[in-house]
Amino acid sequence: MDQYNLIIILGATASGKTKLAVSIADALNGEIISADSRQIFKRMDIGTGKDLQEYHINGKKIPHHLIDILNPGERYHVDAFKNDFYQAFESIIKKNKIPILCGGTGMYIHSLLQNQTFTAVPVNQQLRDQLDLLSKEELILKLQNEKSHDSDHVDLSSKKRLIRALEIADYLKYHTLEVVERPEVKPIIFGLKNEVEVTRAKILTRLNKRFKAGLVEEVAQLLKEGISKEILVFYGLEYKYIVNYLDGLFTFEELKRRLGTAICQYAKRQNTFFRKMEKDNVEITWLDASASTNLLKQLVIEKVSNGEN
Repeated sequence: MDQYNLIIILGATASGKTKLAVSIADALNGEIISADSRQIFKRMDIGTGKDLQEYHINGKKIPHHLIDILNPGERYHVDAFKNDFYQAFESIIKKNKIPILCGGTGMYIHSLLQNQTFTAVPVNQQLRDQLDLLSKEELILKLQNEKSHDSDHVDLSSKKRLIRALEIADYLKYHTLEVVERPEVKPIIFGLKNEVEVTRAKILTRLNKRFKAGLVEEVAQLLKEGISKEILVFYGLEYKYIVNYLDGLFTFEELKRRLGTAICQYAKRQNTFFRKMEKDNVEITWLDASASTNLLKQLVIEKVSNGEN
């Protein structure tokens, strides 16, 4: 493990990331850092798939970080994640334990590997609203005329990313970003992947289990506590569709069908992002998620021990 100081387990939803990460943590004396943009929120348990019981293995509880750290409705962003990650990372290293980053929010994971300072640039909603009125072609032309920001790596096919690039360029005209010293991260990265139909079947099976576990009731309780519909809709997927269901926009059968389709589409977007990471020279060792957890654990430990990626 001398060559690496961080194990990363990534994959689309329902690929079995947590179970594998816990198994590895148990074997290697590790602690888990979550890379999930919604599991940070308290009382959003079933909808975010925290599955906290999975952190118990062989009679002990594996410590985990960045889960249940904020109340619903509080703001969180990539730069906040990076700050929280490094704090957890350093605390684990000081205990002579192995940090294992586990999650499916590719943007969070990628931000650590690229270490881009631009994640610290705050949102300028007024500027975003103005830029959103422009076409993609107009945004590209506007970006090309900017002198304060290197736009060579901007995804010109994405209007959202064009707007973000212009937001960064505008900020840099009037501000200087502080360079934050971070500990060196030397990761070895593993990805879990299933066939599309296997992923779909796992998603739908898990969704039915979550309905039975009280998924609709969880969303109703959040609304009862005063969390606004707009906030829950912003969190997407389960929360968005169940809010609409509770508003009577469709039947329960339509809810199951629409939500199942939406989660499958989300899994596809996650895998697309992971492929983009590979195009950015991020090395990912892909594992067959349908294999047993024990076999996957042995494969990971063997590669980590041999210093192979």
